[in-house]
Amino acid sequence: MPLQRTAGERLFDIGNALFMIVLSIATLYPFLYVLFASVSDPASFVQYRGILLKPLGFTIESYKMVFKNPMISLGYLNTLFYVGVGTALNILMTSLGAYCLSRQGLLWKNHMMMLIVITMFFSGGLIPTYLLVSGIGLMDSRWALIIPGAMSAYNMIIMRTAFQAVPVSLEESARLDGAGDLTILFRIVLPLSLPVLAVMVLFYGVGHWNAWFSAMIYLRTRDLWPLQLVMREILIQNATDNMMTSVGGGDRMPVGETIKYATIIVATVPILLLYPFLQKYFVKGVMIGAVKE
Repeated sequence: MPLQRTAGERLFDIGNALFMIVLSIATLYPFLYVLFASVSDPASFVQYRGILLKPLGFTIESYKMVFKNPMISLGYLNTLFYVGVGTALNILMTSLGAYCLSRQGLLWKNHMMMLIVITMFFSGGLIPTYLLVSGIGLMDSRWALIIPGAMSAYNMIIMRTAFQAVPVSLEESARLDGAGDLTILFRIVLPLSLPVLAVMVLFYGVGHWNAWFSAMIYLRTRDLWPLQLVMREILIQNATDNMMTSVGGGDRMPVGETIKYATIIVATVPILLLYPFLQKYFVKGVMIGAVKE
């Protein structure tokens, strides 16, 4: 027999549902505003004030101008390189470090973990990092955005905890068959840790996709700029003139406004498409790496 709910419990459920609806709307509306603004008629948009619930007219001229900008295409290619190569290196380095620290009987394991945890709270800062990157010859190089952040201590601890959940008997059986550590890692441990691996790909991939500050510090050649740095130039420095060569002088300001919103959509949608494929692993992967010890 189901338990009868009290009036207070029902009232709490209603209030909780209303709160979540309001929170969802508050979270979703900024993205919808940007989307509606990007396809709105520029002249109507700059004159409009208030909440935007639908496009003001409909035009995709702003998107055409964005894709005609060679820096957008080049920024996309650079970002795909940084995301692909950077995430692959991140996963490799994090997996190797996590596997070593998850093995029983590792000499000075606790001391190494303590040193790694210390780096999460204390760091040299921007100037020593800049001097290091400059000293090893990575300035104005793609690798300046990849090598310095090859491994995250936080992510390695999560992955280490997930690796500790793999039964030791599987490793012992593999060693009896002559398997070495690399074989055990890549053919046993990683395939059994797909949820946490998917979370690491998401964390590192989104980090590389959104990164712009390191590029601004270390890159001088514009052809190496990632998409986010190109977008920063368009949004903050109002660098839209090169996308409006065919627009008359009086129409440049309204078109420039909608170009900014179109640029945001172009830079945001690809990474949003990644979430549905990794979401089913997200909670499980984080919980595996967070609660088990």
